[in-house]
Amino acid sequence: MEIRNKAAFRSPPSCVLLDLDNTFYAYDPAHRAGMAAVETLVANALNLGARDFNNCFDDARTELKARLGKTAASHHRLLYFQRTIERAGFSSQPLLALQMNQAYWRAFLNAATLFSEALEFLDDLRIGGIPAVIVTDLTAETQFRKIIHFGMDRLVDWIVTSEEVGCEKPSARNFELALAKLGGVEGTVWMVGEEPVSDIGGARAAVDAVTIQKRHAGVKVYDSGENAPDAVFDSFGELRRLLRDVTRG
Repeated sequence: MEIRNKAAFRSPPSCVLLDLDNTFYAYDPAHRAGMAAVETLVANALNLGARDFNNCFDDARTELKARLGKTAASHHRLLYFQRTIERAGFSSQPLLALQMNQAYWRAFLNAATLFSEALEFLDDLRIGGIPAVIVTDLTAETQFRKIIHFGMDRLVDWIVTSEEVGCEKPSARNFELALAKLGGVEGTVWMVGEEPVSDIGGARAAVDAVTIQKRHAGVKVYDSGENAPDAVFDSFGELRRLLRDVTRG
Protein backbone atom coordinates (compact mmCIF):
# COMPACT_ATOMS: atom_id res chain seq x y z
CA MET A 1 0.00 0.00 0.00
CA GLU A 2 1.41 3.36 -1.02
CA ILE A 3 0.04 6.21 1.09
CA ARG A 4 0.79 9.50 -0.64
CA ASN A 5 -1.31 11.81 1.53
CA LYS A 6 -1.23 10.64 5.14
CA ALA A 7 -3.44 13.49 6.32
CA ALA A 8 -6.31 12.14 4.21
CA PHE A 9 -6.48 8.98 6.33
CA ARG A 10 -6.68 10.43 9.82
CA SER A 11 -10.38 9.55 10.09
CA PRO A 12 -12.44 6.62 8.80
CA PRO A 13 -14.72 7.02 5.79
CA SER A 14 -18.38 7.84 6.26
CA CYS A 15 -19.07 6.09 2.94
CA VAL A 16 -17.12 4.50 0.10
CA LEU A 17 -17.78 5.08 -3.60
CA LEU A 18 -16.56 2.28 -5.85
CA ASP A 19 -15.84 1.92 -9.54
CA LEU A 20 -16.63 -1.52 -10.97
CA ASP A 21 -14.93 -2.34 -14.29
CA ASN A 22 -11.18 -2.91 -14.08
CA THR A 23 -11.26 -2.05 -10.38
CA PHE A 24 -12.84 -5.21 -8.98
CA TYR A 25 -11.71 -7.47 -11.83
CA ALA A 26 -9.38 -7.31 -14.84
CA TYR A 27 -11.45 -6.14 -17.80
CA ASP A 28 -9.17 -7.06 -20.71
CA PRO A 29 -9.11 -10.90 -20.33
CA ALA A 30 -12.89 -10.98 -20.00
CA HIS A 31 -13.30 -8.74 -23.06
CA ARG A 32 -10.97 -10.93 -25.13
CA ALA A 33 -12.99 -14.01 -24.22
CA GLY A 34 -16.22 -12.27 -25.21
CA MET A 35 -14.85 -11.14 -28.55
CA ALA A 36 -13.49 -14.60 -29.32
CA ALA A 37 -16.95 -16.07 -28.79
CA VAL A 38 -18.50 -13.50 -31.14
CA GLU A 39 -15.84 -14.10 -33.80
CA THR A 40 -16.76 -17.78 -33.85
CA LEU A 41 -20.47 -17.01 -34.09
CA VAL A 42 -20.00 -14.53 -36.94
CA ALA A 43 -17.69 -16.85 -38.82
CA ASN A 44 -20.44 -19.48 -38.88
CA ALA A 45 -23.37 -17.12 -39.47
CA LEU A 46 -21.89 -14.71 -42.03
CA ASN A 47 -18.73 -16.46 -43.22
CA LEU A 48 -16.85 -13.39 -41.99
CA GLY A 49 -13.20 -13.91 -41.07
CA ALA A 50 -11.69 -12.68 -37.81
CA ARG A 51 -9.73 -9.85 -39.43
CA ASP A 52 -12.73 -8.51 -41.34
CA PHE A 53 -14.93 -8.85 -38.27
CA ASN A 54 -12.51 -6.95 -36.06
CA ASN A 55 -12.05 -4.20 -38.65
CA CYS A 56 -15.81 -3.76 -38.97
CA PHE A 57 -16.24 -3.87 -35.19
CA ASP A 58 -13.56 -1.23 -34.61
CA ASP A 59 -15.10 1.02 -37.25
CA ALA A 60 -18.58 0.53 -35.77
CA ARG A 61 -17.36 1.30 -32.26
CA THR A 62 -15.55 4.45 -33.39
CA GLU A 63 -18.59 5.63 -35.36
CA LEU A 64 -21.01 5.10 -32.49
CA LYS A 65 -18.78 6.76 -29.90
CA ALA A 66 -18.39 9.79 -32.14
CA ARG A 67 -22.15 9.98 -32.69
CA LEU A 68 -23.30 9.31 -29.12
CA GLY A 69 -20.58 11.10 -27.16
CA LYS A 70 -19.97 10.36 -23.48
CA THR A 71 -23.19 8.50 -22.76
CA ALA A 72 -23.96 5.00 -21.50
CA ALA A 73 -25.26 4.00 -24.94
CA SER A 74 -21.83 4.69 -26.41
CA HIS A 75 -20.65 1.49 -24.67
CA HIS A 76 -23.61 -0.67 -25.67
CA ARG A 77 -22.32 -3.88 -27.25
CA LEU A 78 -25.67 -4.58 -28.92
CA LEU A 79 -25.35 -1.34 -30.88
CA TYR A 80 -21.75 -2.18 -31.75
CA PHE A 81 -22.75 -5.57 -33.07
CA GLN A 82 -25.70 -4.26 -35.06
CA ARG A 83 -23.48 -1.69 -36.74
CA THR A 84 -20.71 -4.27 -37.26
CA ILE A 85 -23.11 -6.41 -39.28
CA GLU A 86 -24.17 -3.40 -41.32
CA ARG A 87 -20.61 -2.27 -41.99
CA ALA A 88 -19.82 -5.78 -43.20
CA GLY A 89 -22.37 -5.23 -45.96
CA PHE A 90 -25.41 -6.97 -44.52
CA SER A 91 -28.81 -5.72 -43.37
CA SER A 92 -29.32 -5.10 -39.66
CA GLN A 93 -30.31 -8.69 -38.74
CA PRO A 94 -31.60 -8.05 -35.19
CA LEU A 95 -31.70 -11.74 -34.26
CA LEU A 96 -28.01 -12.18 -35.07
CA ALA A 97 -27.12 -8.95 -33.28
CA LEU A 98 -28.89 -10.22 -30.15
CA GLN A 99 -27.13 -13.58 -30.44
CA MET A 100 -23.78 -11.81 -30.73
CA ASN A 101 -24.56 -9.71 -27.67
CA GLN A 102 -25.59 -12.77 -25.66
CA ALA A 103 -22.52 -14.74 -26.76
CA TYR A 104 -20.24 -11.86 -25.81
CA TRP A 105 -21.59 -11.36 -22.31
CA ARG A 106 -21.86 -15.08 -21.59
CA ALA A 107 -18.18 -15.59 -22.41
CA PHE A 108 -17.21 -12.30 -20.73
CA LEU A 109 -18.79 -13.24 -17.41
CA ASN A 110 -17.44 -16.78 -17.56
CA ALA A 111 -13.92 -15.37 -17.92
CA ALA A 112 -14.25 -12.48 -15.46
CA THR A 113 -12.68 -13.16 -12.08
CA LEU A 114 -12.80 -10.86 -9.08
CA PHE A 115 -9.49 -9.75 -7.64
CA SER A 116 -8.52 -11.60 -4.48
CA GLU A 117 -10.23 -10.32 -1.30
CA ALA A 118 -12.46 -7.90 -3.23
CA LEU A 119 -15.65 -9.35 -1.73
CA GLU A 120 -14.02 -9.51 1.67
CA PHE A 121 -13.34 -5.77 1.47
CA LEU A 122 -17.02 -5.13 0.77
CA ASP A 123 -17.91 -7.38 3.69
CA ASP A 124 -15.56 -5.36 5.92
CA LEU A 125 -17.48 -2.23 4.95
CA ARG A 126 -20.80 -3.92 5.70
CA ILE A 127 -19.62 -5.15 9.10
CA GLY A 128 -18.27 -1.70 9.89
CA GLY A 129 -21.56 -0.04 8.99
CA ILE A 130 -19.91 1.98 6.19
CA PRO A 131 -22.25 2.41 3.17
CA ALA A 132 -20.86 1.30 -0.20
CA VAL A 133 -22.03 2.77 -3.52
CA ILE A 134 -21.06 1.49 -6.97
CA VAL A 135 -20.55 4.45 -9.32
CA THR A 136 -20.09 3.06 -12.81
CA ASP A 137 -20.37 3.93 -16.47
CA LEU A 138 -22.30 1.82 -19.00
CA THR A 139 -25.92 0.68 -19.07
CA ALA A 140 -27.77 -0.37 -15.93
CA GLU A 141 -28.81 -3.83 -17.17
CA THR A 142 -25.26 -4.80 -18.07
CA GLN A 143 -23.77 -3.53 -14.83
CA PHE A 144 -26.50 -5.13 -12.74
CA ARG A 145 -25.74 -8.48 -14.40
CA LYS A 146 -22.06 -8.16 -13.51
CA ILE A 147 -22.79 -7.14 -9.92
CA ILE A 148 -25.14 -10.10 -9.43
CA HIS A 149 -22.75 -12.50 -11.18
CA PHE A 150 -19.95 -11.51 -8.80
CA GLY A 151 -22.19 -11.76 -5.73
CA MET A 152 -21.69 -8.07 -4.98
CA ASP A 153 -25.39 -7.24 -4.86
CA ARG A 154 -25.72 -8.37 -1.24
CA LEU A 155 -22.74 -6.27 -0.17
CA VAL A 156 -23.33 -2.87 -1.77
CA ASP A 157 -26.02 -0.47 -0.66
CA TRP A 158 -26.58 1.65 -3.74
CA ILE A 159 -25.74 1.67 -7.46
CA VAL A 160 -25.34 4.65 -9.77
CA THR A 161 -24.91 4.06 -13.51
CA SER A 162 -24.14 6.62 -16.17
CA GLU A 163 -27.33 5.53 -17.91
CA GLU A 164 -29.51 6.88 -15.10
CA VAL A 165 -27.39 10.01 -14.72
CA GLY A 166 -27.36 10.81 -18.43
CA CYS A 167 -23.61 11.35 -18.64
CA GLU A 168 -20.41 9.54 -17.74
CA LYS A 169 -17.73 10.07 -15.16
CA PRO A 170 -15.91 12.36 -14.49
CA SER A 171 -19.10 14.44 -14.55
CA ALA A 172 -19.86 15.58 -11.01
CA ARG A 173 -23.47 14.44 -11.41
CA ASN A 174 -22.48 10.78 -11.02
CA PHE A 175 -20.80 11.31 -7.65
CA GLU A 176 -23.39 13.79 -6.43
CA LEU A 177 -26.19 11.31 -7.16
CA ALA A 178 -24.32 8.65 -5.18
CA LEU A 179 -24.26 10.87 -2.09
CA ALA A 180 -27.86 11.95 -2.66
CA LYS A 181 -28.96 8.30 -2.59
CA LEU A 182 -27.31 8.06 0.82
CA GLY A 183 -29.38 11.01 1.99
CA GLY A 184 -26.36 13.26 2.20
CA VAL A 185 -23.04 12.53 3.86
CA GLU A 186 -21.10 14.19 6.65
CA GLY A 187 -17.46 13.30 6.99
CA THR A 188 -14.87 11.72 4.75
CA VAL A 189 -15.85 10.17 1.42
CA TRP A 190 -13.56 7.54 -0.10
CA MET A 191 -13.46 6.87 -3.84
CA VAL A 192 -11.90 3.58 -4.95
CA GLY A 193 -11.23 3.22 -8.67
CA GLU A 194 -8.59 2.56 -11.29
CA GLU A 195 -9.11 5.31 -13.87
CA PRO A 196 -7.17 8.50 -13.07
CA VAL A 197 -9.44 11.01 -14.80
CA SER A 198 -12.89 9.46 -14.42
CA ASP A 199 -12.50 8.02 -10.92
CA ILE A 200 -9.68 9.85 -9.16
CA GLY A 201 -9.89 13.34 -10.60
CA GLY A 202 -13.65 13.18 -11.04
CA ALA A 203 -14.48 12.20 -7.47
CA ARG A 204 -12.04 14.66 -5.95
CA ALA A 205 -13.42 17.56 -7.97
CA ALA A 206 -17.08 16.60 -7.44
CA VAL A 207 -17.28 15.65 -3.76
CA ASP A 208 -13.78 16.31 -2.38
CA ALA A 209 -13.25 12.57 -2.02
CA VAL A 210 -10.19 10.89 -0.60
CA THR A 211 -9.04 8.96 -3.65
CA ILE A 212 -7.61 5.43 -3.63
CA GLN A 213 -6.42 3.95 -6.92
CA LYS A 214 -6.24 0.25 -7.81
CA ARG A 215 -2.97 -0.41 -9.62
CA HIS A 216 -2.39 -3.31 -11.99
CA ALA A 217 -1.15 -3.89 -15.54
CA GLY A 218 -2.27 -1.14 -17.91
CA VAL A 219 -3.35 1.33 -15.21
CA LYS A 220 -1.86 4.83 -15.34
CA VAL A 221 -1.01 6.33 -11.94
CA TYR A 222 -0.11 10.03 -11.82
CA ASP A 223 2.49 11.27 -9.38
CA SER A 224 1.13 14.81 -9.18
CA GLY A 225 -1.76 16.99 -10.27
CA GLU A 226 -5.53 16.74 -9.98
CA ASN A 227 -5.61 13.09 -11.12
CA ALA A 228 -2.98 11.86 -8.64
CA PRO A 229 -4.47 9.61 -5.92
CA ASP A 230 -4.12 9.97 -2.16
CA ALA A 231 -3.18 6.29 -1.96
CA VAL A 232 -2.41 3.41 -4.33
CA PHE A 233 -3.02 -0.28 -3.69
CA ASP A 234 -2.08 -3.40 -5.62
CA SER A 235 -4.32 -5.87 -3.79
CA PHE A 236 -7.57 -5.66 -1.89
CA GLY A 237 -5.78 -7.21 1.05
CA GLU A 238 -3.80 -3.97 1.33
CA LEU A 239 -7.00 -1.94 1.14
CA ARG A 240 -8.57 -4.06 3.88
CA ARG A 241 -5.60 -3.39 6.15
CA LEU A 242 -5.84 0.35 5.46
CA LEU A 243 -9.53 0.32 6.35
CA ARG A 244 -8.82 -1.61 9.52
CA ASP A 245 -6.07 0.81 10.53
CA VAL A 246 -8.12 4.00 10.01
CA THR A 247 -11.24 2.61 11.71
CA ARG A 248 -9.22 1.55 14.75
CA GLY A 249 -7.71 5.01 14.96
